[in-house]
Amino acid sequence: MKKLNDVRVGILQIPVTRIALLVMADILSILLASVFSLYVRYDFKFMDVLRPHWEAILECYLPNIALLLIVFSIFRLYNSVWRYASDTELMNNVIAVFLCALMQPVLCWLTSTRLPTSYPFSYGVFLLLFTAGTRFSYRIVRMLQNRRLSRRGFPSRINCMIVGAGAAGNSILKEIETSHYLNMHVSCVIDDHNGCHGKYLRGVPIVGGRECIPDCVQKYDIDEIIIAIPSADRATLRPILEICKETGCKMRILPGMYQLINGDVNVSQLREVQIEDLLGRNPIEVNVDEIIGYVCNKTVLVTGGGGSIGSELCRQIAQHGPKMLIIFDIYENSTYEIQQELNMKYPELNLVVLIGSVRNTARVEDIFKTYRPDIVYHAAAHKHVPLMEDSPREAIKNNVFGTLKVARAADQYGVKRFVMISTDKAVNPTNIMGASKRICEMIIQNLNLKSKTEFVAVRFGNVLGSNGSVIPLFKKQIAQGGPVTVTSPDIVRYFMTIPEAVSLVLQAGAYAKGGEIFVLDMGEPMNIVDLAKNLIKLSGLRVDEDIKIDFIGLRPGEKMYEELLMNEEGLRETANKMIYIGRPIEFDSAEFEHQLERLYEMALEEHGDIRNMVKEIVPTYQFDKHV
Repeated sequence: MKKLNDVRVGILQIPVTRIALLVMADILSILLASVFSLYVRYDFKFMDVLRPHWEAILECYLPNIALLLIVFSIFRLYNSVWRYASDTELMNNVIAVFLCALMQPVLCWLTSTRLPTSYPFSYGVFLLLFTAGTRFSYRIVRMLQNRRLSRRGFPSRINCMIVGAGAAGNSILKEIETSHYLNMHVSCVIDDHNGCHGKYLRGVPIVGGRECIPDCVQKYDIDEIIIAIPSADRATLRPILEICKETGCKMRILPGMYQLINGDVNVSQLREVQIEDLLGRNPIEVNVDEIIGYVCNKTVLVTGGGGSIGSELCRQIAQHGPKMLIIFDIYENSTYEIQQELNMKYPELNLVVLIGSVRNTARVEDIFKTYRPDIVYHAAAHKHVPLMEDSPREAIKNNVFGTLKVARAADQYGVKRFVMISTDKAVNPTNIMGASKRICEMIIQNLNLKSKTEFVAVRFGNVLGSNGSVIPLFKKQIAQGGPVTVTSPDIVRYFMTIPEAVSLVLQAGAYAKGGEIFVLDMGEPMNIVDLAKNLIKLSGLRVDEDIKIDFIGLRPGEKMYEELLMNEEGLRETANKMIYIGRPIEFDSAEFEHQLERLYEMALEEHGDIRNMVKEIVPTYQFDKHV
């Protein structure tokens, strides 16, 4: 609406002198079109034109002026901003001239004059040439002027390549060529459609398909590549991005198809290519209506709300109109940041921010008693694998018994749904963090058998960009000049983005019936060394020349690859084809509760043999006996 108002204001502010000049040019165009029509009709010989025809032109001249001014005004040909004229203005010009030409026999009848039969056609052709030429020549002059100013203002211009000769590429190219604020020059366009090759997009050659990118980068001395294919999914984009990142050029990309729908395709919408663009699978899509249906007007508690996943949960929940959003976390700095962000974006949100530990039974119960949440997202946990290997009892105290205390409070105070954040490291765990998360899954499955609360777990892989993940570490190492440290050249991991992880958690809450472990179809796992190489290349640097990669060996508790399901678990599809439900593994509930009591005592007593007790509870847990 704001853009529409700006256009209206701009039209109202078009100078009267410019309109007057256009009117005078059109009046002259009528005369010239009339004269040239007779000139062509009589084989380019003025002396052969019959006198009555000259007289007819003069008789019809004033009516033609009146007719043209009326028709052109109706089609707003005096109100258009011709500096940005497009095919819409040209089409209006064509229709207006066609109507004027169509009226020529009528004007001859009204003025009792006669003109050649071919006159209306040739008159229309010449009138279109003169009127459209006058208008579009203004745009061409302004465009040339902008280019001259750009060269003067930006002596060192950036040579660009656009990948995608569609509507988005055309919009980006149009803005670059008409703006004198951009120091960019588009040298060539790439498109995979063979029919486009050898043609031109707004005067820029379409030189070939993706296979031509490396050669064209050298030929045209390209500094920056712009990916303008917003309709393409990640699987389609990945091979193109793989080619582009090998060129060493800076890469920028349009975020997505919604930009085209909103009409917001412009240079300001471009962003740098990110590592998640190379994942090779489409982002998770969630049913927003389902999420709104169970979050709206509910009191929602997010434990660990200041963390990477917890804070993104809070952002997305805040969009869906909760009755109250409660953030509970022990780390005040990150919690303060999300509090300030939400207060700024959602001033009407009923937001409660509380500091405390999930290990504090009295604090947890007081929160549930006071606020009576309807939905709980339990994201509070210790998650750093190497750190937890050195402090296994802390992992048990926080992850296992923090979860147990929050879950029991949820049961006691009638929470409708309880969603716990788990991890792929809970499957056949080789570290205490993964084993503790597997016990957490068993806790919520056990409580679900006895409680009216719907307890579920959401299991996913590594989250790109989260606190402590490899991406921030690699970026920091690259910024410092390297080396980038990778544990092993063969290590692989599943990856997802923070928004994807949160989408899964929210969708799981909508699907929950109790006892499920929700699993994301994360596509193919990614080699960590490839991830490091891609990040180096996306930074415009060369592997092993600018930045070296050092292999430091597996850290304690790490596996070469991660799994999302145990052998005993089956998969069941949900309405979202990328979200599955693992069948719960049965275990002896009474024995499990007895084991938890012993584990709790050992954790409190700082017992050194706690890993063996964890192994008793989670038989698939494997660890180094000498740790």
